[in-house]
Amino acid sequence: MNITHCPVLLGEAVTALVGGSLIQNQKISDPILLIDGTFGRGGHTQALLKELNPTARVISFDKDLDAIAVAQQINDPRLRIVHDSFAQMDQYAEVDSVDGILLDLGISSPQVDEAHRGFSFRREGPLDMRMNIDHGLTAAEWLEQASLEAITRVIKTYGEERFAFQIAKAIVAKREEGSPPKTTTQLANLVASVVRTREVGQDPATRTFQALRIFINRELEDLEIGLKAALKLLKPGARLAVISFHSLEDRIVKQFMQAHAKVDVPRGLPVREKDLPQSALEIISRVKPSDIEISENPRARSAIMRVAEKRSGVVV
Repeated sequence: MNITHCPVLLGEAVTALVGGSLIQNQKISDPILLIDGTFGRGGHTQALLKELNPTARVISFDKDLDAIAVAQQINDPRLRIVHDSFAQMDQYAEVDSVDGILLDLGISSPQVDEAHRGFSFRREGPLDMRMNIDHGLTAAEWLEQASLEAITRVIKTYGEERFAFQIAKAIVAKREEGSPPKTTTQLANLVASVVRTREVGQDPATRTFQALRIFINRELEDLEIGLKAALKLLKPGARLAVISFHSLEDRIVKQFMQAHAKVDVPRGLPVREKDLPQSALEIISRVKPSDIEISENPRARSAIMRVAEKRSGVVV
C-alpha cells in the first residue's frame, strides 16, 4: 500500500481508547468492538488492530472511495470497512455494544495533495471538494447556483472569514460575466484579489476553501449526529476520543462533552450531592501534539484531541 498520510496523535489516540479500564480488564477471548469514524489511510485503524486480541473487531467508516480502496487491501478479518459517514454508525452497531470510538475529523494528506480532488488552493484542479464523489454537488456547481446571501453565509459561518461578503460578491460578479470559478486556482486567485490582509503565513483563500469543504460535505452536521450516536453505542466505561483541527469542530466537541458531563438541577432545589443523578460522561483529557510531532508533521499543529468516558448506570 502506498500510504503517504501521517496520522495525528497516533500513540495518544490508541492509548486513550485501549488504555481505559474497560478494555484493560477484559479477557483475551472477550469480543471487543471499536469504531474508527474515519479510515483515512488507515493509520489509526491499523494501530488499534495491533493492540487488540484475535476476537476483537473494528468497524471503520469513510466517505472517500480512495480510502475504501486502501482499506480493502488490508488482510485482517477483524476489520470491517464501511463506505459511509460515521454519522450513520448506529446502523452498524447496537446500543451499549461498543468498547471505544475514535473520530479523526481531519482530511487526509492525499486528499489535499491530489489536485483532482479540488481541496487545495495551491494545486490546479477541478473545484470539486466532495469526500464522496458519487454524491452531491461539487463546490463549483454549488457556486454557480447559490445566491449572494447563501455564499456569504457559508463563507462567514464555516470559514469565520471577515471578508465573506466581498468574496461572495466577487464570485457572483464573475458568474454574471459568464465565467464562474471552475478550478481551484481560479477561486484562489479570485479570493486573493478581494482579501487584501491576512495572518502572516496564511494564504488568503484558506478560510474560503475550508468553508466550502465543510459545507459541501456537511461535516459539522455529521459531527453533531455522530456524537449523539456514539454516546448511545458506547458501553458503560467505554471511551470516546475526538481529534479536531479547527475551532468550529472543537467547539462542538467541547460543548457536547461538557453538556453530558454535568447534571442540571433547578436552582434552589434541596438536593444532596449523593442524590444527584449520574452524568452521562466523565471528561478524561485534552491532548495536543508534541513539539516533536509538529516539527515532523506541520499539519498536526492545530489538532486537539478530547477524550471522555461513558459512566456506568446511565441511560442516554
